[in-house]
Amino acid sequence: MFDIETELKKLPQKPGVYIMRDKDDNIIYVGKAVILKNRVRQYFRKNNKTSRIEKMVSLIDHFEYIVTDNEAEALILECNLIKKNRPKFNVLLKDDKTYPYIKIDIKSEYPNVYMTRKILNDGAKYFGPYANSGSAKEMVDFIKKKFKIRQCKNFKSTKRVCLNYHIGRCLGPCVNKVSKEQYMIQINQIISLLEGKTDNLIKELKKEIEEASTKQEFEKAAYLRDKMLAIDAISQKQKVSNIGENDIDVIGIARNEFYVCVEVFFVRQSKMIGREHFFFDDLKDMSNKDILSDFIKQFYIENENIPSKIMLGEEIEDKEILEKIFSDKSGRKVELRHPKKGEKLKFVEMAERNAKITLDNKVKDKFNVLNELKNILNLDKIPRKIECYDISNISGTFMVAGMCTLQDGVINKKLSRRFKIKTVIGQDDPKCMNEVISRRLKHSIDSDKSGFGRLPDVIFVDGGITQIKAAQEAVKSYNLDIPIYGMVKNDKHTTRALINDERKEINLSEELKNLITNFQDTVHDTAIEYHRKLRDKQITKSELDDIKGIGEKKKKELLIKFGSVQKIKEAKIEDLMQIKGITEEIAKRIKGES
Repeated sequence: MFDIETELKKLPQKPGVYIMRDKDDNIIYVGKAVILKNRVRQYFRKNNKTSRIEKMVSLIDHFEYIVTDNEAEALILECNLIKKNRPKFNVLLKDDKTYPYIKIDIKSEYPNVYMTRKILNDGAKYFGPYANSGSAKEMVDFIKKKFKIRQCKNFKSTKRVCLNYHIGRCLGPCVNKVSKEQYMIQINQIISLLEGKTDNLIKELKKEIEEASTKQEFEKAAYLRDKMLAIDAISQKQKVSNIGENDIDVIGIARNEFYVCVEVFFVRQSKMIGREHFFFDDLKDMSNKDILSDFIKQFYIENENIPSKIMLGEEIEDKEILEKIFSDKSGRKVELRHPKKGEKLKFVEMAERNAKITLDNKVKDKFNVLNELKNILNLDKIPRKIECYDISNISGTFMVAGMCTLQDGVINKKLSRRFKIKTVIGQDDPKCMNEVISRRLKHSIDSDKSGFGRLPDVIFVDGGITQIKAAQEAVKSYNLDIPIYGMVKNDKHTTRALINDERKEINLSEELKNLITNFQDTVHDTAIEYHRKLRDKQITKSELDDIKGIGEKKKKELLIKFGSVQKIKEAKIEDLMQIKGITEEIAKRIKGES
Protein backbone atom coordinates (compact mmCIF):
# COMPACT_ATOMS: atom_id res chain seq x y z
CA MET A 1 0.00 0.00 0.00
CA PHE A 2 1.46 3.38 -1.04
CA ASP A 3 1.90 5.70 1.95
CA ILE A 4 2.69 9.23 0.75
CA GLU A 5 4.42 10.41 3.95
CA THR A 6 6.67 7.35 3.96
CA GLU A 7 7.52 7.78 0.26
CA LEU A 8 8.32 11.49 0.75
CA LYS A 9 11.06 10.52 3.21
CA LYS A 10 12.68 8.28 0.57
CA LEU A 11 13.02 11.02 -2.05
CA PRO A 12 16.68 11.67 -3.00
CA GLN A 13 18.31 15.10 -2.87
CA LYS A 14 19.07 14.93 -6.59
CA PRO A 15 17.69 16.45 -9.80
CA GLY A 16 15.03 14.60 -11.70
CA VAL A 17 11.44 14.34 -12.84
CA TYR A 18 8.44 13.40 -10.69
CA ILE A 19 5.25 11.81 -11.99
CA MET A 20 1.96 12.13 -10.08
CA ARG A 21 -0.70 9.42 -10.56
CA ASP A 22 -4.33 9.08 -9.46
CA LYS A 23 -6.05 6.01 -7.95
CA ASP A 24 -6.57 4.53 -11.44
CA ASP A 25 -2.82 4.84 -12.15
CA ASN A 26 -3.36 7.64 -14.69
CA ILE A 27 -0.55 10.21 -14.95
CA ILE A 28 -2.09 13.54 -13.89
CA TYR A 29 1.04 15.69 -13.60
CA VAL A 30 4.72 15.62 -14.59
CA GLY A 31 7.23 18.11 -13.19
CA LYS A 32 10.98 18.67 -12.92
CA ALA A 33 13.07 19.48 -9.87
CA VAL A 34 16.58 20.62 -9.05
CA ILE A 35 16.23 18.68 -5.78
CA LEU A 36 13.45 16.09 -5.88
CA LYS A 37 13.08 15.83 -2.10
CA ASN A 38 12.43 19.55 -1.66
CA ARG A 39 10.16 20.05 -4.67
CA VAL A 40 7.82 17.08 -4.25
CA ARG A 41 7.38 17.63 -0.51
CA GLN A 42 6.08 21.15 -1.17
CA TYR A 43 2.90 19.78 -2.74
CA PHE A 44 1.93 18.02 0.50
CA ARG A 45 2.70 20.86 2.92
CA LYS A 46 0.33 23.59 4.09
CA ASN A 47 1.19 26.61 1.98
CA ASN A 48 -0.46 28.86 -0.56
CA LYS A 49 -1.44 26.89 -3.67
CA THR A 50 -3.51 27.78 -6.69
CA SER A 51 -6.92 26.12 -6.93
CA ARG A 52 -5.62 24.05 -9.84
CA ILE A 53 -2.73 22.67 -7.81
CA GLU A 54 -5.03 22.11 -4.80
CA LYS A 55 -7.32 20.00 -6.97
CA MET A 56 -4.39 18.12 -8.48
CA VAL A 57 -2.96 17.29 -5.04
CA SER A 58 -6.36 16.06 -3.84
CA LEU A 59 -6.32 13.46 -6.66
CA ILE A 60 -2.78 12.17 -6.06
CA ASP A 61 -2.84 8.53 -4.98
CA HIS A 62 0.85 7.74 -5.56
CA PHE A 63 3.88 9.13 -7.36
CA GLU A 64 7.15 8.01 -8.92
CA TYR A 65 10.31 9.78 -10.03
CA ILE A 66 13.31 9.49 -12.35
CA VAL A 67 16.71 10.72 -11.20
CA THR A 68 18.81 12.62 -13.79
CA ASP A 69 22.38 13.95 -13.85
CA ASN A 70 21.42 17.61 -13.94
CA GLU A 71 18.54 20.06 -14.21
CA ALA A 72 18.87 20.36 -18.00
CA GLU A 73 18.33 16.61 -18.41
CA ALA A 74 15.35 16.86 -16.07
CA LEU A 75 13.83 19.66 -18.14
CA ILE A 76 14.19 17.77 -21.41
CA LEU A 77 12.81 14.60 -19.85
CA GLU A 78 9.87 16.51 -18.37
CA CYS A 79 8.97 17.92 -21.82
CA ASN A 80 9.14 14.50 -23.45
CA LEU A 81 7.01 12.82 -20.80
CA ILE A 82 4.41 15.59 -21.02
CA LYS A 83 4.28 15.21 -24.81
CA LYS A 84 3.99 11.45 -24.52
CA ASN A 85 1.42 11.22 -21.69
CA ARG A 86 -0.41 14.59 -21.86
CA PRO A 87 -1.24 14.79 -18.12
CA LYS A 88 -4.44 16.71 -17.37
CA PHE A 89 -2.80 19.17 -14.91
CA ASN A 90 0.15 20.09 -17.12
CA VAL A 91 0.12 23.00 -19.55
CA LEU A 92 -0.33 21.33 -22.95
CA LEU A 93 0.22 22.62 -26.48
CA LYS A 94 -3.05 22.05 -28.33
CA ASP A 95 -1.37 20.89 -31.53
CA ASP A 96 1.11 18.64 -29.74
CA LYS A 97 -0.40 15.19 -30.24
CA THR A 98 1.09 11.77 -30.84
CA TYR A 99 4.02 11.42 -33.22
CA PRO A 100 3.12 10.70 -36.87
CA TYR A 101 4.28 7.57 -38.70
CA ILE A 102 4.28 6.56 -42.37
CA LYS A 103 2.37 3.34 -43.00
CA ILE A 104 2.57 0.89 -45.90
CA ASP A 105 -0.27 -1.64 -45.90
CA ILE A 106 1.84 -4.42 -47.43
CA LYS A 107 -0.90 -7.02 -46.78
CA SER A 108 -3.23 -5.39 -49.31
CA GLU A 109 -3.33 -6.38 -52.98
CA TYR A 110 -1.76 -3.12 -54.19
CA PRO A 111 -0.26 -1.38 -51.09
CA ASN A 112 -0.72 2.32 -50.43
CA VAL A 113 1.50 4.75 -48.52
CA TYR A 114 -0.01 7.23 -46.06
CA MET A 115 0.47 9.03 -42.75
CA THR A 116 -0.97 7.72 -39.46
CA ARG A 117 -0.68 8.37 -35.73
CA LYS A 118 -1.66 4.86 -34.62
CA ILE A 119 0.49 1.73 -34.72
CA LEU A 120 -1.67 -1.39 -35.04
CA ASN A 121 -0.70 -5.05 -35.03
CA ASP A 122 -2.03 -5.49 -38.56
CA GLY A 123 1.01 -6.73 -40.47
CA ALA A 124 1.65 -3.33 -42.07
CA LYS A 125 5.06 -1.63 -42.06
CA TYR A 126 5.43 1.56 -40.01
CA PHE A 127 8.23 4.12 -40.31
CA GLY A 128 8.90 6.87 -37.79
CA PRO A 129 8.08 8.52 -35.56
CA TYR A 130 8.64 11.78 -37.46
CA ALA A 131 9.42 14.96 -35.58
CA ASN A 132 6.18 16.57 -36.75
CA SER A 133 3.30 16.00 -39.15
CA GLY A 134 4.85 18.42 -41.67
CA SER A 135 7.95 16.28 -42.17
CA ALA A 136 5.88 13.08 -42.45
CA LYS A 137 3.51 14.69 -44.97
CA GLU A 138 6.47 16.01 -46.98
CA MET A 139 7.87 12.49 -47.25
CA VAL A 140 4.51 10.99 -48.29
CA ASP A 141 4.07 13.71 -50.92
CA PHE A 142 7.58 13.05 -52.20
CA ILE A 143 6.88 9.31 -52.48
CA LYS A 144 3.60 9.80 -54.33
CA LYS A 145 5.22 12.29 -56.68
CA LYS A 146 8.29 10.20 -57.51
CA PHE A 147 6.74 6.71 -57.42
CA LYS A 148 3.73 5.77 -59.53
CA ILE A 149 1.68 4.13 -56.79
CA ARG A 150 -2.05 4.43 -56.32
CA GLN A 151 -3.38 7.64 -54.79
CA CYS A 152 -6.90 6.42 -53.92
CA LYS A 153 -7.75 5.64 -50.28
CA ASN A 154 -9.93 2.61 -51.03
CA PHE A 155 -8.71 0.40 -53.85
CA LYS A 156 -11.23 -1.39 -56.09
CA SER A 157 -11.24 -2.70 -59.65
CA THR A 158 -12.90 -0.47 -62.23
CA LYS A 159 -13.28 0.01 -65.99
CA ARG A 160 -12.05 3.60 -66.12
CA VAL A 161 -8.71 4.97 -64.92
CA CYS A 162 -8.53 8.16 -62.84
CA LEU A 163 -6.73 11.40 -63.65
CA ASN A 164 -3.57 10.31 -61.82
CA TYR A 165 -2.99 7.63 -64.43
CA HIS A 166 -3.34 10.14 -67.30
CA ILE A 167 -0.81 12.56 -65.75
CA GLY A 168 1.72 9.81 -65.04
CA ARG A 169 1.22 9.64 -61.26
CA CYS A 170 -0.19 6.08 -61.09
CA LEU A 171 0.38 2.81 -62.98
CA GLY A 172 -3.34 1.99 -63.06
CA PRO A 173 -3.60 -1.24 -61.01
CA CYS A 174 -7.40 -0.74 -60.84
CA VAL A 175 -7.67 -1.59 -64.56
CA ASN A 176 -4.85 -4.16 -64.57
CA LYS A 177 -2.39 -1.85 -66.36
CA VAL A 178 0.40 -3.19 -64.14
CA SER A 179 1.14 -6.63 -62.69
CA LYS A 180 1.37 -7.14 -58.92
CA GLU A 181 5.05 -8.04 -59.31
CA GLN A 182 5.86 -4.79 -61.14
CA TYR A 183 3.85 -2.76 -58.62
CA MET A 184 5.66 -4.40 -55.67
CA ILE A 185 9.04 -3.42 -57.17
CA GLN A 186 8.07 0.19 -56.48
CA ILE A 187 6.78 -0.62 -52.98
CA ASN A 188 10.06 -2.37 -52.11
CA GLN A 189 11.99 0.67 -53.36
CA ILE A 190 9.86 2.93 -51.14
CA ILE A 191 10.56 0.65 -48.14
CA SER A 192 14.30 0.89 -48.87
CA LEU A 193 14.01 4.68 -49.02
CA LEU A 194 12.14 4.88 -45.67
CA GLU A 195 14.63 2.51 -44.05
CA GLY A 196 17.52 4.69 -45.22
CA LYS A 197 18.91 1.98 -47.52
CA THR A 198 19.32 4.40 -50.42
CA ASP A 199 22.74 3.30 -51.71
CA ASN A 200 21.39 0.05 -53.15
CA LEU A 201 18.27 1.83 -54.38
CA ILE A 202 20.33 4.38 -56.32
CA LYS A 203 22.46 1.60 -57.83
CA GLU A 204 19.24 -0.14 -58.88
CA LEU A 205 17.91 3.03 -60.52
CA LYS A 206 21.21 3.66 -62.36
CA LYS A 207 20.96 0.18 -63.84
CA GLU A 208 17.34 0.82 -64.93
CA ILE A 209 18.39 4.16 -66.51
CA GLU A 210 21.13 2.43 -68.53
CA GLU A 211 18.70 -0.25 -69.73
CA ALA A 212 16.10 2.37 -70.75
CA SER A 213 18.73 4.41 -72.61
CA THR A 214 19.98 1.32 -74.46
CA LYS A 215 16.42 0.62 -75.58
CA GLN A 216 16.07 4.31 -76.56
CA GLU A 217 13.26 4.75 -74.00
CA PHE A 218 14.44 8.28 -73.28
CA GLU A 219 11.26 9.47 -71.53
CA LYS A 220 11.46 6.58 -69.08
CA ALA A 221 15.20 7.19 -68.58
CA ALA A 222 14.52 10.86 -67.80
CA TYR A 223 11.82 9.93 -65.28
CA LEU A 224 14.16 7.44 -63.55
CA ARG A 225 17.01 9.99 -63.55
CA ASP A 226 14.82 12.61 -61.84
CA LYS A 227 13.69 10.05 -59.29
CA MET A 228 17.30 8.99 -58.56
CA LEU A 229 18.48 12.59 -58.10
CA ALA A 230 15.54 13.37 -55.80
CA ILE A 231 16.17 10.26 -53.68
CA ASP A 232 19.89 11.10 -53.46
CA ALA A 233 19.06 14.64 -52.33
CA ILE A 234 16.56 13.54 -49.69
CA SER A 235 18.87 10.82 -48.37
CA GLN A 236 21.65 13.38 -47.89
CA LYS A 237 19.20 15.54 -45.96
CA GLN A 238 18.17 12.58 -43.75
CA LYS A 239 21.71 11.57 -42.84
CA VAL A 240 21.77 14.25 -40.18
CA SER A 241 18.74 12.78 -38.39
CA ASN A 242 18.63 9.14 -39.44
CA ILE A 243 15.90 7.46 -37.39
CA GLY A 244 18.12 4.38 -37.01
CA GLU A 245 20.49 6.43 -34.84
CA ASN A 246 17.74 7.86 -32.65
CA ASP A 247 15.48 4.86 -32.11
CA ILE A 248 17.04 3.33 -29.01
CA ASP A 249 16.05 1.39 -25.89
CA VAL A 250 18.42 1.66 -22.94
CA ILE A 251 18.38 -1.13 -20.34
CA GLY A 252 19.78 -0.95 -16.81
CA ILE A 253 19.86 -3.69 -14.18
CA ALA A 254 20.20 -3.66 -10.40
CA ARG A 255 19.96 -6.48 -7.87
CA ASN A 256 20.09 -7.35 -4.19
CA GLU A 257 19.61 -10.45 -2.05
CA PHE A 258 15.90 -10.69 -2.83
CA TYR A 259 15.12 -9.16 -6.23
CA VAL A 260 16.42 -8.11 -9.62
CA CYS A 261 15.11 -4.92 -11.20
CA VAL A 262 15.40 -4.31 -14.95
CA GLU A 263 14.74 -0.72 -16.04
CA VAL A 264 14.06 0.17 -19.69
CA PHE A 265 14.32 3.74 -21.01
CA PHE A 266 12.67 4.40 -24.39
CA VAL A 267 14.54 6.96 -26.53
CA ARG A 268 12.93 8.17 -29.77
CA GLN A 269 14.21 10.99 -31.97
CA SER A 270 17.04 11.52 -29.45
CA LYS A 271 14.42 12.09 -26.75
CA MET A 272 13.52 9.92 -23.79
CA ILE A 273 9.76 9.43 -24.02
CA GLY A 274 9.15 6.97 -21.18
CA ARG A 275 10.34 4.03 -19.10
CA GLU A 276 9.25 0.73 -17.55
CA HIS A 277 10.70 -1.40 -14.78
CA PHE A 278 10.32 -5.12 -14.09
CA PHE A 279 10.99 -7.14 -10.92
CA PHE A 280 12.21 -10.74 -10.74
CA ASP A 281 12.91 -12.92 -7.71
CA ASP A 282 14.69 -16.22 -7.02
CA LEU A 283 17.48 -15.34 -9.51
CA LYS A 284 20.39 -15.44 -7.06
CA ASP A 285 22.28 -18.04 -9.08
CA MET A 286 22.00 -16.20 -12.41
CA SER A 287 24.51 -13.66 -13.72
CA ASN A 288 23.45 -10.23 -14.97
CA LYS A 289 24.33 -11.35 -18.49
CA ASP A 290 21.98 -14.34 -18.33
CA ILE A 291 19.17 -12.31 -16.77
CA LEU A 292 19.48 -9.63 -19.46
CA SER A 293 19.58 -12.25 -22.20
CA ASP A 294 16.38 -13.93 -20.95
CA PHE A 295 14.65 -10.60 -20.40
CA ILE A 296 15.47 -9.34 -23.92
CA LYS A 297 14.15 -12.54 -25.50
CA GLN A 298 10.84 -12.34 -23.63
CA PHE A 299 10.42 -8.59 -23.97
CA TYR A 300 11.23 -8.12 -27.67
CA ILE A 301 10.49 -11.31 -29.59
CA GLU A 302 6.73 -10.65 -29.48
CA ASN A 303 7.19 -6.86 -29.63
CA GLU A 304 5.95 -5.19 -32.82
CA ASN A 305 8.02 -2.02 -32.25
CA ILE A 306 11.64 -3.14 -31.89
CA PRO A 307 14.15 -0.24 -31.83
CA SER A 308 17.17 -0.06 -34.08
CA LYS A 309 19.56 -0.26 -31.14
CA ILE A 310 19.29 -1.74 -27.65
CA MET A 311 21.90 -0.40 -25.23
CA LEU A 312 23.07 -2.63 -22.36
CA GLY A 313 25.48 -2.42 -19.46
CA GLU A 314 26.65 -6.00 -20.18
CA GLU A 315 27.71 -7.89 -23.30
CA ILE A 316 25.37 -10.88 -23.61
CA GLU A 317 26.22 -14.27 -25.07
CA ASP A 318 23.23 -14.50 -27.44
CA LYS A 319 23.98 -11.13 -29.02
CA GLU A 320 24.47 -12.24 -32.65
CA ILE A 321 21.49 -14.60 -32.84
CA LEU A 322 19.19 -12.10 -31.17
CA GLU A 323 20.32 -9.37 -33.56
CA LYS A 324 19.50 -11.65 -36.49
CA ILE A 325 16.05 -12.56 -35.10
CA PHE A 326 15.17 -8.94 -34.37
CA SER A 327 16.52 -7.74 -37.73
CA ASP A 328 14.53 -10.36 -39.63
CA LYS A 329 11.40 -9.54 -37.63
CA SER A 330 11.61 -5.77 -38.08
CA GLY A 331 12.95 -5.85 -41.65
CA ARG A 332 15.92 -3.62 -40.78
CA LYS A 333 19.19 -3.90 -38.91
CA VAL A 334 18.84 -4.14 -35.13
CA GLU A 335 21.92 -4.00 -32.91
CA LEU A 336 22.59 -4.89 -29.26
CA ARG A 337 25.29 -2.53 -28.03
CA HIS A 338 27.41 -2.36 -24.88
CA PRO A 339 28.66 1.25 -25.01
CA LYS A 340 32.03 2.03 -23.41
CA LYS A 341 31.91 5.84 -23.60
CA GLY A 342 29.92 8.86 -24.69
CA GLU A 343 26.26 9.80 -24.35
CA LYS A 344 24.97 6.26 -24.79
CA LEU A 345 27.07 5.05 -21.84
CA LYS A 346 25.63 7.89 -19.76
CA PHE A 347 22.12 6.75 -20.68
CA VAL A 348 22.93 3.16 -19.58
CA GLU A 349 24.39 4.43 -16.30
CA MET A 350 21.29 6.56 -15.72
CA ALA A 351 19.04 3.51 -16.33
CA GLU A 352 21.14 1.48 -13.87
CA ARG A 353 20.98 4.21 -11.21
CA ASN A 354 17.21 4.43 -11.53
CA ALA A 355 16.90 0.62 -11.41
CA LYS A 356 18.85 0.65 -8.12
CA ILE A 357 16.68 3.42 -6.64
CA THR A 358 13.48 1.59 -7.68
CA LEU A 359 14.82 -1.63 -6.19
CA ASP A 360 15.98 -0.02 -2.95
CA ASN A 361 12.54 1.48 -2.39
CA LYS A 362 10.79 -1.84 -3.02
CA VAL A 363 13.08 -3.67 -0.63
CA LYS A 364 12.70 -1.01 2.05
CA ASP A 365 8.93 -1.42 1.92
CA LYS A 366 8.99 -5.21 2.17
CA PHE A 367 11.88 -5.37 4.62
CA ASN A 368 10.23 -2.90 6.98
CA VAL A 369 6.93 -4.78 7.17
CA LEU A 370 8.59 -8.20 7.51
CA ASN A 371 11.03 -6.88 10.10
CA GLU A 372 8.08 -5.50 12.06
CA LEU A 373 6.41 -8.93 11.92
CA LYS A 374 9.65 -10.58 13.10
CA ASN A 375 9.80 -8.27 16.09
CA ILE A 376 6.18 -8.57 17.23
CA LEU A 377 6.28 -12.38 16.92
CA ASN A 378 9.74 -12.62 18.56
CA LEU A 379 11.11 -14.68 15.66
CA ASP A 380 14.79 -15.53 15.26
CA LYS A 381 14.90 -14.31 11.65
CA ILE A 382 12.87 -12.34 9.13
CA PRO A 383 10.01 -14.59 7.89
CA ARG A 384 10.73 -14.59 4.16
CA LYS A 385 8.25 -17.41 3.47
CA ILE A 386 4.89 -17.55 5.25
CA GLU A 387 2.17 -20.08 4.42
CA CYS A 388 -1.51 -19.63 5.19
CA TYR A 389 -4.24 -22.34 5.31
CA ASP A 390 -8.05 -22.33 5.29
CA ILE A 391 -10.64 -25.15 5.37
CA SER A 392 -13.92 -25.01 3.42
CA ASN A 393 -16.94 -27.37 3.53
CA ILE A 394 -20.72 -27.53 3.96
CA SER A 395 -21.76 -29.77 6.87
CA GLY A 396 -18.80 -32.05 6.27
CA THR A 397 -19.34 -32.42 2.49
CA PHE A 398 -16.99 -31.45 -0.34
CA MET A 399 -14.23 -30.83 2.24
CA VAL A 400 -11.26 -28.96 0.81
CA ALA A 401 -8.41 -26.69 1.91
CA GLY A 402 -6.59 -23.78 0.35
CA MET A 403 -2.94 -22.81 0.83
CA CYS A 404 -1.31 -19.49 -0.13
CA THR A 405 2.27 -18.30 0.21
CA LEU A 406 3.67 -14.89 1.14
CA GLN A 407 7.18 -14.77 -0.34
CA ASP A 408 9.32 -11.79 0.74
CA GLY A 409 6.20 -9.78 1.54
CA VAL A 410 4.41 -10.57 -1.75
CA ILE A 411 1.70 -13.19 -2.36
CA ASN A 412 3.22 -15.71 -4.78
CA LYS A 413 0.29 -17.16 -6.73
CA LYS A 414 2.51 -19.80 -8.30
CA LEU A 415 2.87 -21.40 -4.86
CA SER A 416 -0.88 -21.50 -4.12
CA ARG A 417 -2.22 -25.04 -3.65
CA ARG A 418 -5.62 -26.74 -3.23
CA PHE A 419 -6.28 -29.96 -1.28
CA LYS A 420 -9.19 -32.40 -1.28
CA ILE A 421 -9.57 -33.87 2.22
CA LYS A 422 -8.92 -37.62 2.12
CA THR A 423 -8.95 -39.05 5.67
CA VAL A 424 -11.52 -37.04 7.65
CA ILE A 425 -15.15 -38.18 7.80
CA GLY A 426 -17.74 -35.63 8.91
CA GLN A 427 -17.21 -31.98 9.78
CA ASP A 428 -13.99 -31.63 11.78
CA ASP A 429 -11.98 -28.57 10.68
CA PRO A 430 -9.03 -29.14 13.10
CA LYS A 431 -8.51 -32.72 11.82
CA CYS A 432 -8.71 -31.42 8.24
CA MET A 433 -6.07 -28.79 9.09
CA ASN A 434 -3.80 -31.47 10.55
CA GLU A 435 -4.15 -33.67 7.46
CA VAL A 436 -3.47 -30.86 5.00
CA ILE A 437 -0.39 -29.46 6.77
CA SER A 438 1.01 -32.99 7.26
CA ARG A 439 0.64 -33.68 3.54
CA ARG A 440 2.19 -30.34 2.62
CA LEU A 441 5.23 -30.77 4.91
CA LYS A 442 5.85 -34.27 3.58
CA HIS A 443 6.25 -32.92 0.03
CA SER A 444 9.22 -30.71 0.98
CA ILE A 445 10.74 -33.30 3.33
CA ASP A 446 10.58 -36.04 0.67
CA SER A 447 12.03 -33.90 -2.12
CA ASP A 448 13.87 -30.57 -2.36
CA LYS A 449 12.50 -30.27 -5.90
CA SER A 450 8.82 -30.62 -5.00
CA GLY A 451 6.41 -28.02 -6.32
CA PHE A 452 5.96 -26.69 -2.79
CA GLY A 453 9.51 -25.36 -2.51
CA ARG A 454 11.33 -25.06 0.80
CA LEU A 455 9.60 -25.31 4.18
CA PRO A 456 7.90 -22.16 5.49
CA ASP A 457 9.40 -19.93 8.18
CA VAL A 458 5.95 -19.35 9.74
CA ILE A 459 2.47 -20.84 9.30
CA PHE A 460 -0.79 -18.88 9.65
CA VAL A 461 -4.11 -20.72 9.97
CA ASP A 462 -7.58 -19.26 9.45
CA GLY A 463 -9.12 -20.11 12.81
CA GLY A 464 -8.60 -20.16 16.55
CA ILE A 465 -6.82 -22.25 19.14
CA THR A 466 -8.10 -25.67 17.93
CA GLN A 467 -6.72 -25.08 14.42
CA ILE A 468 -3.41 -23.85 15.89
CA LYS A 469 -3.08 -27.01 18.03
CA ALA A 470 -3.94 -29.25 15.07
CA ALA A 471 -1.29 -27.55 12.94
CA GLN A 472 1.29 -27.83 15.73
CA GLU A 473 0.69 -31.59 15.99
CA ALA A 474 1.39 -31.93 12.25
CA VAL A 475 4.63 -29.93 12.55
CA LYS A 476 5.83 -31.84 15.62
CA SER A 477 5.14 -35.20 13.94
CA TYR A 478 8.05 -34.37 11.60
CA ASN A 479 10.25 -33.02 14.44
CA LEU A 480 10.11 -29.54 12.95
CA ASP A 481 10.01 -26.21 14.75
CA ILE A 482 7.80 -23.87 12.71
CA PRO A 483 5.91 -21.10 14.59
CA ILE A 484 2.12 -21.20 14.06
CA TYR A 485 -0.41 -18.40 14.57
CA GLY A 486 -4.13 -18.05 14.03
CA MET A 487 -5.72 -15.11 12.18
CA VAL A 488 -8.63 -13.41 13.96
CA LYS A 489 -11.15 -11.23 12.08
CA ASN A 490 -13.33 -8.40 13.36
CA ASP A 491 -17.04 -7.85 12.63
CA LYS A 492 -16.07 -6.09 9.37
CA HIS A 493 -14.30 -9.27 8.14
CA THR A 494 -10.82 -7.76 8.21
CA THR A 495 -7.92 -9.17 10.23
CA ARG A 496 -8.03 -7.83 13.78
CA ALA A 497 -5.02 -9.60 15.21
CA LEU A 498 -2.88 -12.73 15.23
CA ILE A 499 -3.35 -15.23 18.06
CA ASN A 500 -0.78 -17.63 19.55
CA ASP A 501 -1.23 -21.05 21.18
CA GLU A 502 -1.83 -19.37 24.56
CA ARG A 503 -4.84 -17.50 23.15
CA LYS A 504 -2.93 -14.23 23.42
CA GLU A 505 -3.85 -11.70 20.76
CA ILE A 506 -0.93 -9.94 19.06
CA ASN A 507 -1.85 -6.44 17.93
CA LEU A 508 -0.82 -5.35 14.44
CA SER A 509 -0.01 -2.02 12.83
CA GLU A 510 -2.33 -0.81 10.07
CA GLU A 511 0.19 -1.82 7.42
CA LEU A 512 0.45 -5.36 8.81
CA LYS A 513 -3.32 -5.59 9.19
CA ASN A 514 -3.78 -4.68 5.54
CA LEU A 515 -1.13 -7.19 4.43
CA ILE A 516 -2.50 -10.09 6.52
CA THR A 517 -6.14 -9.28 5.65
CA ASN A 518 -5.23 -9.54 1.97
CA PHE A 519 -3.36 -12.79 2.69
CA GLN A 520 -6.31 -14.22 4.65
CA ASP A 521 -8.83 -13.19 1.99
CA THR A 522 -6.71 -14.76 -0.75
CA VAL A 523 -6.45 -18.16 0.96
CA HIS A 524 -10.16 -18.04 1.81
CA ASP A 525 -11.04 -17.38 -1.84
CA THR A 526 -8.72 -20.20 -2.95
CA ALA A 527 -10.49 -22.69 -0.67
CA ILE A 528 -14.01 -21.45 -1.48
CA GLU A 529 -13.45 -21.51 -5.25
CA TYR A 530 -12.21 -25.11 -5.07
CA HIS A 531 -15.13 -26.10 -2.84
CA ARG A 532 -17.63 -24.57 -5.29
CA LYS A 533 -15.95 -26.22 -8.24
CA LEU A 534 -16.26 -29.69 -6.68
CA ARG A 535 -19.80 -29.03 -5.46
CA ASP A 536 -21.03 -27.66 -8.79
CA LYS A 537 -19.37 -30.46 -10.68
CA GLN A 538 -21.06 -33.07 -8.50
CA ILE A 539 -24.47 -31.37 -8.60
CA THR A 540 -24.32 -30.90 -12.36
CA LYS A 541 -23.20 -34.50 -12.84
CA SER A 542 -25.90 -36.06 -10.71
CA GLU A 543 -28.75 -33.97 -12.10
CA LEU A 544 -28.05 -33.66 -15.82
CA ASP A 545 -25.48 -36.23 -16.94
CA ASP A 546 -27.83 -39.16 -16.38
CA ILE A 547 -30.55 -37.70 -18.64
CA LYS A 548 -30.62 -39.37 -22.06
CA GLY A 549 -30.02 -36.86 -24.85
CA ILE A 550 -28.09 -34.35 -22.69
CA GLY A 551 -24.42 -34.06 -23.63
CA GLU A 552 -21.73 -31.61 -22.56
CA LYS A 553 -22.76 -28.95 -25.12
CA LYS A 554 -26.47 -28.99 -24.23
CA LYS A 555 -25.65 -29.08 -20.53
CA LYS A 556 -23.44 -26.02 -20.85
CA GLU A 557 -26.06 -24.09 -22.86
CA LEU A 558 -28.79 -24.96 -20.33
CA LEU A 559 -26.67 -23.75 -17.41
CA ILE A 560 -25.71 -20.55 -19.22
CA LYS A 561 -29.37 -19.74 -19.99
CA PHE A 562 -30.99 -20.73 -16.68
CA GLY A 563 -28.10 -20.27 -14.22
CA SER A 564 -28.51 -23.44 -12.11
CA VAL A 565 -29.80 -27.01 -12.20
CA GLN A 566 -32.71 -26.08 -9.94
CA LYS A 567 -33.87 -23.32 -12.30
CA ILE A 568 -33.55 -25.72 -15.24
CA LYS A 569 -35.89 -28.15 -13.47
CA GLU A 570 -38.34 -25.34 -12.72
CA ALA A 571 -38.40 -24.02 -16.31
CA LYS A 572 -41.35 -24.56 -18.63
CA ILE A 573 -41.06 -27.18 -21.37
CA GLU A 574 -41.39 -24.53 -24.10
CA ASP A 575 -38.58 -22.51 -22.51
CA LEU A 576 -36.32 -25.57 -22.41
CA MET A 577 -37.06 -26.24 -26.08
CA GLN A 578 -35.57 -22.85 -26.99
CA ILE A 579 -32.15 -24.44 -26.51
CA LYS A 580 -30.91 -25.87 -29.80
CA GLY A 581 -31.26 -29.65 -29.84
CA ILE A 582 -33.68 -29.87 -26.89
CA THR A 583 -36.76 -31.67 -28.21
CA GLU A 584 -40.08 -31.93 -26.37
CA GLU A 585 -39.19 -35.48 -25.35
CA ILE A 586 -35.82 -34.41 -23.86
CA ALA A 587 -37.50 -31.46 -22.13
CA LYS A 588 -39.99 -33.84 -20.49
CA ARG A 589 -37.10 -36.02 -19.30
CA ILE A 590 -35.46 -32.98 -17.71
CA LYS A 591 -38.77 -32.18 -15.97
CA GLY A 592 -39.13 -35.82 -14.86
CA GLU A 593 -42.28 -36.26 -16.89
CA SER A 594 -40.94 -38.97 -19.18
